[in-house]
Amino acid sequence: MSFVLGITGGIASGKSTVVDIFKSEGFPIVDGDIVARKVVEPGTEGLLALQQAFGSAIIDEQGNLNREKLGKMIFHDEGKRAKLNKTLDPFIRSEIEAQVEKAKKNNQLVIVDVPLLYEGNYQVLMDKVAVVYVTPEIQLSRLMKRNNLPKDEALERIRSQLSLNEKKKRADILIDNCGSQETTREQVMDWLRINKFVS
Repeated sequence: MSFVLGITGGIASGKSTVVDIFKSEGFPIVDGDIVARKVVEPGTEGLLALQQAFGSAIIDEQGNLNREKLGKMIFHDEGKRAKLNKTLDPFIRSEIEAQVEKAKKNNQLVIVDVPLLYEGNYQVLMDKVAVVYVTPEIQLSRLMKRNNLPKDEALERIRSQLSLNEKKKRADILIDNCGSQETTREQVMDWLRINKFVS
Protein backbone atom coordinates (compact mmCIF):
# COMPACT_ATOMS: atom_id res chain seq x y z
CA MET A 1 0.00 0.00 0.00
CA SER A 2 1.45 3.31 -1.08
CA PHE A 3 1.25 6.54 0.93
CA VAL A 4 0.97 9.94 -0.79
CA LEU A 5 2.32 12.93 1.12
CA GLY A 6 1.57 16.41 -0.20
CA ILE A 7 4.06 19.13 0.69
CA THR A 8 3.25 22.81 0.57
CA GLY A 9 4.10 26.07 2.31
CA GLY A 10 4.11 29.78 1.71
CA ILE A 11 6.31 31.47 -0.85
CA ALA A 12 9.94 31.44 0.44
CA SER A 13 9.09 29.18 3.40
CA GLY A 14 11.73 26.63 2.36
CA LYS A 15 9.51 23.96 0.84
CA SER A 16 12.26 23.01 -1.67
CA THR A 17 14.67 22.32 1.20
CA VAL A 18 12.21 19.81 2.67
CA VAL A 19 11.46 18.20 -0.69
CA ASP A 20 15.21 17.79 -1.29
CA ILE A 21 15.52 15.88 2.00
CA PHE A 22 12.88 13.37 0.87
CA LYS A 23 14.60 13.16 -2.53
CA SER A 24 17.98 12.47 -0.90
CA GLU A 25 16.36 9.57 0.97
CA GLY A 26 15.33 8.07 -2.38
CA PHE A 27 11.60 8.87 -2.41
CA PRO A 28 10.02 9.86 -5.75
CA ILE A 29 8.90 13.47 -6.14
CA VAL A 30 5.98 14.64 -8.25
CA ASP A 31 6.82 18.31 -8.77
CA GLY A 32 3.87 20.63 -9.40
CA ASP A 33 6.07 23.35 -10.91
CA ILE A 34 7.60 20.94 -13.43
CA VAL A 35 4.13 19.61 -14.29
CA ALA A 36 2.84 23.18 -14.76
CA ARG A 37 5.67 23.84 -17.26
CA LYS A 38 5.14 20.51 -19.02
CA VAL A 39 1.44 21.09 -19.72
CA VAL A 40 2.17 24.34 -21.63
CA GLU A 41 5.01 23.09 -23.82
CA PRO A 42 4.67 23.86 -27.56
CA GLY A 43 1.96 21.78 -29.20
CA THR A 44 0.17 20.84 -25.96
CA GLU A 45 -3.56 21.18 -25.33
CA GLY A 46 -2.70 23.29 -22.29
CA LEU A 47 -0.86 25.89 -24.37
CA LEU A 48 -3.69 25.96 -26.90
CA ALA A 49 -6.21 26.54 -24.09
CA LEU A 50 -4.05 29.41 -22.76
CA GLN A 51 -3.83 30.96 -26.21
CA GLN A 52 -7.61 30.82 -26.54
CA ALA A 53 -8.04 32.37 -23.09
CA PHE A 54 -5.40 35.13 -23.31
CA GLY A 55 -4.73 35.67 -27.02
CA SER A 56 -1.79 34.95 -29.34
CA ALA A 57 0.36 37.73 -27.85
CA ILE A 58 1.46 35.32 -25.11
CA ILE A 59 3.07 32.94 -27.67
CA ASP A 60 6.52 33.82 -29.05
CA GLU A 61 7.77 33.23 -32.61
CA GLN A 62 9.07 29.75 -31.73
CA GLY A 63 5.66 28.70 -30.44
CA ASN A 64 6.69 28.86 -26.77
CA LEU A 65 4.75 30.48 -23.97
CA ASN A 66 6.08 33.97 -23.26
CA ARG A 67 5.95 33.76 -19.45
CA GLU A 68 7.02 37.34 -18.95
CA LYS A 69 4.12 38.70 -21.04
CA LEU A 70 1.62 36.42 -19.36
CA GLY A 71 3.06 37.30 -15.93
CA LYS A 72 2.65 41.03 -16.54
CA MET A 73 -0.87 40.45 -17.79
CA ILE A 74 -2.04 38.59 -14.68
CA PHE A 75 0.13 39.92 -11.85
CA HIS A 76 -2.05 42.84 -10.72
CA ASP A 77 -5.32 41.39 -11.98
CA GLU A 78 -7.13 39.00 -9.66
CA GLY A 79 -9.69 38.06 -12.34
CA LYS A 80 -7.04 37.15 -14.91
CA ARG A 81 -5.06 35.18 -12.34
CA ALA A 82 -8.19 33.17 -11.52
CA LYS A 83 -8.79 32.66 -15.25
CA LEU A 84 -5.23 31.35 -15.68
CA ASN A 85 -5.66 28.87 -12.82
CA LYS A 86 -9.05 27.75 -14.11
CA THR A 87 -7.66 27.25 -17.63
CA LEU A 88 -4.63 25.20 -16.63
CA ASP A 89 -5.96 23.35 -13.60
CA PRO A 90 -7.56 20.40 -15.46
CA PHE A 91 -4.31 19.73 -17.35
CA ILE A 92 -2.10 20.07 -14.27
CA ARG A 93 -4.41 17.94 -12.12
CA SER A 94 -4.63 15.04 -14.58
CA GLU A 95 -0.83 15.04 -15.12
CA ILE A 96 -0.18 15.07 -11.35
CA GLU A 97 -2.67 12.21 -10.88
CA ALA A 98 -1.00 10.20 -13.67
CA GLN A 99 2.49 10.73 -12.23
CA VAL A 100 1.32 9.81 -8.71
CA GLU A 101 -0.34 6.60 -9.92
CA LYS A 102 2.82 5.63 -11.81
CA ALA A 103 5.09 6.34 -8.81
CA LYS A 104 2.80 4.41 -6.42
CA LYS A 105 3.41 1.18 -8.34
CA ASN A 106 7.00 0.78 -7.11
CA ASN A 107 7.22 3.03 -4.02
CA GLN A 108 5.70 2.90 -0.55
CA LEU A 109 5.92 6.70 -0.16
CA VAL A 110 5.32 9.28 -2.91
CA ILE A 111 5.97 12.99 -2.31
CA VAL A 112 3.84 15.54 -4.15
CA ASP A 113 5.27 19.05 -4.16
CA VAL A 114 2.49 21.55 -4.93
CA PRO A 115 3.05 25.26 -4.14
CA LEU A 116 -0.67 26.18 -4.16
CA LEU A 117 -1.94 22.89 -2.77
CA TYR A 118 -4.88 24.18 -0.73
CA GLU A 119 -5.70 26.98 -3.17
CA GLY A 120 -6.11 24.34 -5.90
CA ASN A 121 -7.86 21.82 -3.62
CA TYR A 122 -5.12 19.23 -4.28
CA GLN A 123 -5.28 17.92 -0.71
CA VAL A 124 -8.03 15.54 -1.88
CA LEU A 125 -5.37 13.58 -3.80
CA MET A 126 -3.13 13.14 -0.72
CA ASP A 127 -3.19 10.80 2.25
CA LYS A 128 -1.64 13.54 4.41
CA VAL A 129 -0.37 17.09 3.88
CA ALA A 130 2.79 18.57 5.40
CA VAL A 131 3.10 22.36 5.62
CA VAL A 132 6.57 23.90 5.77
CA TYR A 133 6.45 27.16 7.68
CA VAL A 134 8.59 30.06 8.89
CA THR A 135 7.75 33.26 10.78
CA PRO A 136 6.31 36.15 8.69
CA GLU A 137 9.55 38.11 9.28
CA ILE A 138 11.75 35.30 7.96
CA GLN A 139 9.39 34.74 5.01
CA LEU A 140 9.55 38.41 4.02
CA SER A 141 13.31 38.76 4.36
CA ARG A 142 13.98 35.49 2.46
CA LEU A 143 11.67 36.49 -0.38
CA MET A 144 13.19 39.98 -0.69
CA LYS A 145 16.68 38.47 -0.74
CA ARG A 146 15.93 35.49 -2.99
CA ASN A 147 13.98 37.40 -5.66
CA ASN A 148 15.72 40.74 -5.16
CA LEU A 149 12.39 42.45 -4.47
CA PRO A 150 11.48 45.67 -2.69
CA LYS A 151 9.45 45.19 0.50
CA ASP A 152 6.07 46.30 -0.93
CA GLU A 153 6.33 43.93 -3.91
CA ALA A 154 7.40 41.03 -1.69
CA LEU A 155 4.44 41.66 0.62
CA GLU A 156 2.08 41.75 -2.35
CA ARG A 157 3.32 38.32 -3.48
CA ILE A 158 2.91 36.89 0.02
CA ARG A 159 -0.63 38.30 0.27
CA SER A 160 -1.62 36.81 -3.10
CA GLN A 161 -1.48 33.32 -1.51
CA LEU A 162 -3.48 31.73 1.27
CA SER A 163 -1.77 32.78 4.52
CA LEU A 164 0.77 30.46 6.11
CA ASN A 165 -1.30 30.51 9.31
CA GLU A 166 -4.34 29.25 7.42
CA LYS A 167 -2.23 26.50 5.81
CA LYS A 168 -0.83 25.53 9.22
CA LYS A 169 -4.38 25.13 10.59
CA ARG A 170 -5.28 22.71 7.80
CA ALA A 171 -2.03 20.70 7.85
CA ASP A 172 -1.71 17.12 9.08
CA ILE A 173 2.05 17.58 9.63
CA LEU A 174 3.95 20.78 10.45
CA ILE A 175 7.61 21.28 9.55
CA ASP A 176 9.25 24.26 11.25
CA ASN A 177 11.89 25.69 8.90
CA CYS A 178 12.89 28.71 11.03
CA GLY A 179 16.13 27.13 12.23
CA SER A 180 19.06 25.43 10.55
CA GLN A 181 18.79 22.94 7.68
CA GLU A 182 19.92 20.30 10.17
CA THR A 183 16.95 20.86 12.51
CA THR A 184 14.60 20.78 9.51
CA ARG A 185 16.19 17.53 8.35
CA GLU A 186 15.77 16.01 11.83
CA GLN A 187 12.01 16.71 11.74
CA VAL A 188 11.67 15.01 8.35
CA MET A 189 13.77 12.01 9.42
CA ASP A 190 11.75 11.67 12.66
CA TRP A 191 8.52 11.56 10.65
CA LEU A 192 9.99 8.98 8.24
CA ARG A 193 11.17 6.81 11.15
CA ILE A 194 7.90 7.04 13.12
CA ASN A 195 5.98 6.00 9.99
CA LYS A 196 8.51 3.23 9.23
CA PHE A 197 9.51 4.57 5.80
CA VAL A 198 13.14 4.43 6.96
CA SER A 199 14.67 2.38 9.74
